[in-house]
Amino acid sequence: MTEVFIHPLAVVDEGADIGDGTRIWHFAHVRGTAKIGKACNIGKDVYIDGDVVIGNNVKIQNGVSVYHGVTIEDDVFCGPHMTFTNDMYPRAFGDDFQVSKTLVKKGASIGAHATIICNTTLGEYCMIGSGAVVTKDVPAHGLVVGNPARLVGYVCKCGQPLKNEISRDDNSKKFQCSKCNEEIVISKGK
Repeated sequence: MTEVFIHPLAVVDEGADIGDGTRIWHFAHVRGTAKIGKACNIGKDVYIDGDVVIGNNVKIQNGVSVYHGVTIEDDVFCGPHMTFTNDMYPRAFGDDFQVSKTLVKKGASIGAHATIICNTTLGEYCMIGSGAVVTKDVPAHGLVVGNPARLVGYVCKCGQPLKNEISRDDNSKKFQCSKCNEEIVISKGK
């Protein structure tokens, strides 16, 4: 594996765990108890809070803040200036702050300027449209857009919309991707 690259204008606090091959660009700040996996790309002006866990091969574009309570699994894309939250009832005063967790599962993609309200799970290989405001869980392979975000379809692992339904039963639908030919089963209620 290759060494970690940390731009001279980035701040990585002592104790941060950074995986091989990860690149951290200028004006990024990584707190000391954060864990970042291998082969990640952390863009300009990114903030990664303490106790955040980020998997391998994650791309976090410019201007994203990943706050305490967020976990990002492998192969996730976070578009420019998208937003995570971590408090359901924020106030600037008082000391009863409670972190609500967010889980971003393997292969998910989050579009530019999307907002992810905490206490949600983004399913494997889902796609969040640019500017969407996610207020509830997104299913695996789900494609959501709008404010509030609504499910408008499903996408393949390769990112293409799934339109070619090849079979269905009472509990699931099977699609075949028109680009890569992979077959994806979408189960009801998941």
